[in-house]
Amino acid sequence: MHFDLASTLNLIAMRCLLFFLGLILFALQCDAQERTPASTSVDGTGPTSPSASPTATPIVFSKQTLDDLRRLQQAALSSDYAYRQVAHLANNIGPRLSGSTQAAKAVEYVAGELKAIGCQVQLEKLTVPHWVRGEEAASLVQFPGQAENTTQKIVLCALGASVATPAEGITGEVIAVKNFEDLKALPREKVVGKIVLFNYSFDKQMAAEGRGGDAYGQAVVYRADGPSSAARQGAVACLIRSVGGADYRIPHTGQTHYADDAPKIPAGAVTAEDADLIVDLTQQGPVKMKLVLTPQTLADVESANVIADIKGSDHPEQTVIVSGHLDSWDLGTGAIDDGAGVAVSMEAANLVQKLHLRPKRTIRVIAWMNEENGLAGSKQYAKDHEKEISNHFGAMEIDGGAGHPLGLNMKAKLEVKAMLEPVAAILQQSGAGILNFVEHCGADIEPLEKAGVPAFSPIQDSRVYFNYHHTSADTLDKIVPKELAENSAVVAVAAYALANMKQPLPR
Repeated sequence: MHFDLASTLNLIAMRCLLFFLGLILFALQCDAQERTPASTSVDGTGPTSPSASPTATPIVFSKQTLDDLRRLQQAALSSDYAYRQVAHLANNIGPRLSGSTQAAKAVEYVAGELKAIGCQVQLEKLTVPHWVRGEEAASLVQFPGQAENTTQKIVLCALGASVATPAEGITGEVIAVKNFEDLKALPREKVVGKIVLFNYSFDKQMAAEGRGGDAYGQAVVYRADGPSSAARQGAVACLIRSVGGADYRIPHTGQTHYADDAPKIPAGAVTAEDADLIVDLTQQGPVKMKLVLTPQTLADVESANVIADIKGSDHPEQTVIVSGHLDSWDLGTGAIDDGAGVAVSMEAANLVQKLHLRPKRTIRVIAWMNEENGLAGSKQYAKDHEKEISNHFGAMEIDGGAGHPLGLNMKAKLEVKAMLEPVAAILQQSGAGILNFVEHCGADIEPLEKAGVPAFSPIQDSRVYFNYHHTSADTLDKIVPKELAENSAVVAVAAYALANMKQPLPR
């Protein structure tokens, strides 16, 4: 082997240089690790992989709180308290339209039940409208192909707040339009003296895809604004195709809203089948209807919101609302709308008390009055608690029935989703771990939403809800006890989590 001294010296020098460079890189890496601590997981239960940020994620929930949330979830899933409460509201008390004797009885009952589990209960008084339905009848008295001396019965109901026809009824030609644009396109002389039918169909496919609320929102504008639109064109009465998915000739009621710039005319909802019948006949020739509606608007009545508090141990002045509305329409017994929401809210308080838990913030159960035809309870609460709105930490409303819950809707800042991920992980054990941002979480908590209070509601299966909502079929049998308990789990866990967060929710 040939020996080259110069080459050997160069090789030794290169190896020394690489060795010293390695030592320098190792020292730099150690120094970086000492200066950058491992980040803490959102739930505070342990370290995660090193973060690029030198600031650890704040601990939002203590380990004890997370353990308590799991206990609440399991207790809710095995409890029948909520079902027993909604059963009493629906079966023993029945329909609870504002101003009725049943509505007053429901206030008394819910207040007593919440006192019995140890809540601090008060009734906050308010004034509500008192509208009663009266007689409802309609028949086609003239139509193409009519057999001599016969009529065809039309199944319908009056819309909330509707004025009455004369006692003997009105008889007039029916004209059918699909939407507001179709009505506006008609010359006024073709509408004057007529009965207008808005035949806008509830989108059943949209509901079947789980977007029942969107389908309802598209169709319900005709219930709200149809009568005044028809009156401006000279109509003597207005009917709408029922807003819902029922296929069993069931009419669907709900509130109409008379505009100040239009005459008030009688307003009703016909079943989907009868809407189809009328449209078919009007395409063949003139159709006349006799319509009798005799509702009355009586003097306003004093009622109340039921307010029940479990006082917070650390921040009693900060409030987390859990709520549903106690009034219902008068056709059914108000089981899914919204006896279920009230019962689930009551269950949240019941479980916290039963498990001897101590929320750091006050958990407030509210059974709202008059959501269906006026929102007087919501408006009165916002007025009475105006100076305390800034201390409302969060507000939840349950008003979507009792179908299987998929998670939580939120009207809040984007950061809230990350803060609630540990809660979602717990809720996922019963299939309810989705966190979803929405524009609106509930009619009664809307004043709080507008004031910047973070708002929440369960994401509920809405595929069949609007088959029964506001109809005579809103009865206890539509509630599956297991699914109601799953809703109770979501609401109780979410409420207690909000009450025990270590960090404030951003606004």
